[in-house]
Amino acid sequence: MHATASVDGTVIAETDHYEFVEGNVYFPPDSIKDFSSTLTPTSHTTGCPWKGEGHYYDIHVGGKTLSNAAWYYPQPFEKATNIKDHVAFYKTKVHIDKE
Repeated sequence: MHATASVDGTVIAETDHYEFVEGNVYFPPDSIKDFSSTLTPTSHTTGCPWKGEGHYYDIHVGGKTLSNAAWYYPQPFEKATNIKDHVAFYKTKVHIDKE
């Protein structure tokens, strides 16, 4: 099981241990390359009836910013604890490869 996330050919996340939920790869936080300068928290949130409140990040790579292009669940509901703090990316903004 291997997955990468990239923007314009720059890999921003890579892991051999991820969660796959509802068609999305959830990357563990330690798989994000240069986390603090690649991802910046935003004030945007959404709600999911079984995962909880999703929080969002802007992605900064190659001199550009992709607004609210990644999300995570800091306090997921019980059925989604396996994705706590894992980061998923919008496939329309970030290229995801998974095996």
